[in-house]
Amino acid sequence: MIKKFLLSSLIVLCSITIVSAQSKTKETNKLEDPDNLASQYFSQVMGVAVDATSNIKLYKFIYEWIGTPYRFGGNTKKGIDCSAFTKAIYDKVFNTTILRNSRDIFSMVNPLPKDELREGDLVFFKIKSNSITHIGIYLGDNRFAHASSSRGVVISNLNEPYYSRYFYKGGRILDSVKKDLIEE
Repeated sequence: MIKKFLLSSLIVLCSITIVSAQSKTKETNKLEDPDNLASQYFSQVMGVAVDATSNIKLYKFIYEWIGTPYRFGGNTKKGIDCSAFTKAIYDKVFNTTILRNSRDIFSMVNPLPKDELREGDLVFFKIKSNSITHIGIYLGDNRFAHASSSRGVVISNLNEPYYSRYFYKGGRILDSVKKDLIEE
């Protein structure tokens, strides 16, 4: 009886040791994966959950522009406005050409409520106006990147009182628009 107990205890201990070693190996592999490291870094810097940072190219592009001053009509790192910033993201990250003006860009999207937004979708605002006056790109966890007229290129939260007050709709570029752009 004691032999059976010792043998079963030994088997359990070996099993636990093997499982523990396997999980440590998986964690080590995860930490050594460059894409995972980049996801972890950008999620910390931009305040977005790691599992929401699937498009490393998007986060790298935004990171390179953070702090660029706002300039109405601008489209360089010396100064950029919100629609030019969004257009640049779509050109460089998604290989999609969109229009230059936030109101015109809205005509290219399928409107969405806030709770249906996904990484890469657009967010539109009507700031002290009856028409769309501001645009940004959704990152996840209610965070979005945009060129703010007061702070330049930043990441903000849709739940901040200011943005919550003026949020109009989200939008996802229509598939038909993407097809038209590819065919041209």
